[in-house]
Amino acid sequence: LPVLASAAGDPVAGQQKAAQVCAACHGADGNSSNGQFPNLAGQYEDYLIHALQAYQNGQRKNPVMTGMAQPLTAQEIHDLAAYFSSQKGLRVAR
Repeated sequence: LPVLASAAGDPVAGQQKAAQVCAACHGADGNSSNGQFPNLAGQYEDYLIHALQAYQNGQRKNPVMTGMAQPLTAQEIHDLAAYFSSQKGLRVAR
């Protein structure tokens, strides 16, 4: 039987990647200061992985996020998810 490898995310690598590509919209720690962009901090790791994969494969449609997700490797997706899920999400009154 083939063994499916499950990539473990590295939050440190995820933090470095997030600073390069995510921070401008979603905030350095995943807490966006602009209500137009969702907070990623404190989200479930699996949710973040599935969301990025859905942008890559076209199940989720957003031209900006599709462009950001397309070049990510599977390991980078897991790293980003590990980082953002480990951050404290801030509750924002709307």
